Amino acid sequence: MTETPPLHTLDPLNRFSDRATDYQKYRPSYPTAAIDKILSNLGDPTQLIAADIGAGTGISARLLSDRGLFVWGIEPNTAMSAQTEPYPRVEFRQATAENTGLPDQSVNLVTCFQSFHWFEPERTFQEFRRILKPSGRLALVWNTRDRSDPFTQEYGELLRQASNKHPAIDRMETLPENSDFSAFEEHRFTLEHALDLPALIGNAKSRSYVPSSGELLERLLQNLEALYHRNADAQGLVYVKYQTKVFIAGA
Repeated sequence: MTETPPLHTLDPLNRFSDRATDYQKYRPSYPTAAIDKILSNLGDPTQLIAADIGAGTGISARLLSDRGLFVWGIEPNTAMSAQTEPYPRVEFRQATAENTGLPDQSVNLVTCFQSFHWFEPERTFQEFRRILKPSGRLALVWNTRDRSDPFTQEYGELLRQASNKHPAIDRMETLPENSDFSAFEEHRFTLEHALDLPALIGNAKSRSYVPSSGELLERLLQNLEALYHRNADAQGLVYVKYQTKVFIAGA
């Protein structure tokens, strides 16, 4: 049996370059309750500095800024960074999770929203330990499609078929053993993402494992349109449901 390659070996620095526009427009946000949990008992948010690692187009960095934090958005992909817009208390820098370029013990919070699985874990944990203050916190977050919802399950299966079962579609939100952080707490929240037909298609095309052209993509687009028309409500919307998983550890 062929062993699945680690995702950090599958060109994580470039694979979203042609997905950035769809990513910015059509990816879901994160539940308010999840952000509440990440920030709970950290103190006055306006006095906190966060490093949002794998910040992408800035979805999560903006959520943290909206609470009053100053946020370093760390993103290695120039196409993704190009989709960001100026935002209060957010400063983006091009760097990797393994080498953020931030000073020692300079941040109160490190977050990874939908990104940690693309990093080399051992060096990344070491880097997070280096930049976090002794009283700081690490939060790893994933939106995972809720397979108990029939529409969401069918949508996910169409993505699986189009991806030719790429390993990224079944990436596991499990934490590798490490000597820098332990005793992660896991919390779960629910999220519903309402989409019209263009948004459903854009959400699918934002996935790095979905082909950008060819027969598989054309078949996916046909199947998505059929799925949409079978399930759209009176407002012309369908709903992808997620379980948002949040793993939290102290520095």
